[in-house]
Amino acid sequence: MGSSERDIENLVYRYAEALDSGDLDGVADLFRHGRICGVENGPPETVFEGRDRVRGMYEMATRIYPDGTPRTKHVTTNVQVRVDEAAGTGSARSYYTVFQQTDALPLQAIITGHYHDTFHRVDGEWCFDTRVMFVDQVGDLSHHLKGAVRL
Repeated sequence: MGSSERDIENLVYRYAEALDSGDLDGVADLFRHGRICGVENGPPETVFEGRDRVRGMYEMATRIYPDGTPRTKHVTTNVQVRVDEAAGTGSARSYYTVFQQTDALPLQAIITGHYHDTFHRVDGEWCFDTRVMFVDQVGDLSHHLKGAVRL
């Protein structure tokens, strides 16, 4: 895998690491030149564009525990990266599984899904352009998302 592919793959992994460590500023910084779409082709209220909107979305939705983390592990797998060096664009598809354990919740997978990501170069650095999140399976999100109920 070439350098661009590795840089893009590392962005995908950096997202999971920042979120699991409770670094919402770090997550938001990854989208300073991009957006997160909670629903493919969804209405405007499901699109969070730019650092501040992405930060606000995670702050509004993610339960952070006294240790400063959401007590989760986002495991990202099956990352497939494609790069168009001449255009300075790329794309990736990957799977995610989120595990969580709290004092009241035994260790378990709470959600699985997949991401469709696009990337572009800004000043020679690869950045997220768009992340579309797809949910495939849902477990007990009540300890992870504010206001979530067990489905």
